Amino acid sequence: MNLLAFDTSTETMTLAVRAGSAVLQRREAGGARASATLIPMAMAMLAEAGLSLRQLDAIVFGRGPGSFTGLRTACAVAQGLALGADRPVLPVETLMAVAEAARAQDGAANVLAVLDARMDEVYAARYRHDGQAWQREGAIELIAPEAVACPPGTLLAGNAFAAYGDRLPAARRVEALPEAKALLSLAPALIARGESVPAEQALPLYVRDRVAQTTAEREAARAAAPQAKMPS
Repeated sequence: MNLLAFDTSTETMTLAVRAGSAVLQRREAGGARASATLIPMAMAMLAEAGLSLRQLDAIVFGRGPGSFTGLRTACAVAQGLALGADRPVLPVETLMAVAEAARAQDGAANVLAVLDARMDEVYAARYRHDGQAWQREGAIELIAPEAVACPPGTLLAGNAFAAYGDRLPAARRVEALPEAKALLSLAPALIARGESVPAEQALPLYVRDRVAQTTAEREAARAAAPQAKMPS
């Protein structure tokens, strides 16, 4: 299977290419830089692997939750590359990618993935690996660190420990990010489950909808302001 995968949902941008059994991976600073560097890096890695976009079975990206700017960047790039090459897109939950990255380190089959959501909150979700694929147990939550519940025997994995420390549950912990290599590992089972979509149907997963709407609300408020000042 030939795949291009990338994630820009955190401050670290990761990319990976699978060409048959060979895997290339890169890790760079993300954040605001990702929008300028993601496409050149992806194309350079494909060239290094000897692949064209049309030879890919799918383009895989971390759909969220995570940084709003990062999610929009990853989704837009995945859509643009896929539309031009007529390839399907596979959007993957970033928290599932955290669980897979943790499994690669620890072998755990029960993982509570937590990512720093800023604003004194974390994104959290529990996953169970059935030997073939991950199954999410319950909804993805946006909650205070103290509200995270980690069942006995569950590995706590993610990037929120430095920020929240003892405010998170006392449990066995593994630092993990939604790495592109984890996206590659997840892709075959997810594609087999029919989760790849046409490029135009790929969407980011924000979870914190209220913040995602802030820009639009501000623009609407600015547009309405002159009208409010007009004499009746």
